[in-house]
Amino acid sequence: MGRAFRKLGLRDTVDFARVDLAQMKLRTSLTVVGVAVGVGALVAMVGFGAGLERNLTQSFARLDLFNTVTVLPRGTNPFGRGGRPEAKLQGEGAVLDDAAVAAFAAWPGVVSAFPEVRFPALVGLRGREEFRLVQVVPAEAARSSVALEAGRYFANDDEEGVIVRASFLRQLGVRESSSVVGQKLELKSLALDLSAFNPVEIGAYLSGQKLPLKSSARALTVVGVAAMSAFGEAGPFQSDVYLPSGAAARVDKLPFTSIWDLFRLGEGMIGYGAATVRVSSPAAVEGVKARAREMGFSTFALVDQFEELRRGFLFMDMVLAAVGMVAIFVAALGIINTMVMSVLERYGEIGIMKAVGASNRDIRKIFFFESGAIGFLGGLGGLALGWVVSGVINRVVNLFAARQGIPPLAYFHFPLWLMAGAVLFAVAISLAAGIYPAQRAARVDPAVALRHE
Repeated sequence: MGRAFRKLGLRDTVDFARVDLAQMKLRTSLTVVGVAVGVGALVAMVGFGAGLERNLTQSFARLDLFNTVTVLPRGTNPFGRGGRPEAKLQGEGAVLDDAAVAAFAAWPGVVSAFPEVRFPALVGLRGREEFRLVQVVPAEAARSSVALEAGRYFANDDEEGVIVRASFLRQLGVRESSSVVGQKLELKSLALDLSAFNPVEIGAYLSGQKLPLKSSARALTVVGVAAMSAFGEAGPFQSDVYLPSGAAARVDKLPFTSIWDLFRLGEGMIGYGAATVRVSSPAAVEGVKARAREMGFSTFALVDQFEELRRGFLFMDMVLAAVGMVAIFVAALGIINTMVMSVLERYGEIGIMKAVGASNRDIRKIFFFESGAIGFLGGLGGLALGWVVSGVINRVVNLFAARQGIPPLAYFHFPLWLMAGAVLFAVAISLAAGIYPAQRAARVDPAVALRHE
């Protein structure tokens, strides 16, 4: 105890703390485990939120959604497309036709503009048929925004080929996506047949018993398979079957796909239901939206919705962190219990240290260092525990997802700030938990402690 006559240095404090913690191995180990469980729970929960946000950000970037603006006719409700309707529009409502789309393409900062065209059809493959909305996609847009699992992209807009989504193949019982590449797909579509219109049968038309429609079938080659996404698909490409624009022009099809199109036809506004405008950078989005509103169109951009999603993720992170804090609080109580018991067990030793010259500050320093050491070891253990547990959960979830044909995904993400912050937070909580035991140890009266011995 001779070292207590002089001011304790860092090495002296470390030696005292190491020896004292080693003397109560079981209690120290259990306390460290308690801290590790708390930190592991906190890290895993916050890591889950960070993983979801990272996956969503990567999905937006991969689909180039940060650089996309959707333009709709005035009054169209874009709910279901991922956006909110504009409350205030400048100018009169305009028709979203080929001339308007061409005007969009000529604006500064616009890379391309194309209408959103979908039509209902029966899609037949390998003897099975499913009703689907077929989406018309220019070859250039498909290359930049549709991720392929197998096959290739359209060679040009006139190619007689289709790209089908892997999820659609799973519904048809096809497990190997590459096996359908090169096979023929039959597309049966409906179109208005005015030559078959008979005024005498107007009653049957109004009741829906008969309609002036004709059916046509077309055989197309499957050139590619669009990959499935664990988050689903957002933005302008959400169909199961894609057809290039040139080939689509040769298909007989209905001029509407939704109730909104029927309203527009009733108002004499024959045009597209929506158009996609791709810009060079997110900085050009607001300018495009302003120009479109001046022309009398409604707009929405998924980059705006992404900011709302990020705020939602922030709230979710706070909730997850709050749940994890419960475990940290329980661990802090364990530290207080361990250190208070240490004070009681070393009551006489503390009295001897103070009798030979140790100051209150020296005593507090030793107990603070012991608490910090428990927090540091618990923090490192918590990182390892959180990483292992999240890895197991991630693997199990991906195994179940693989049975549904969903590609593997890293649901947890541990950025450097989270790992460093978790350890520092554990040390800070441990130091806070050590305040009371350290103060109690520093208040020990050496005369009373020696008589007690």
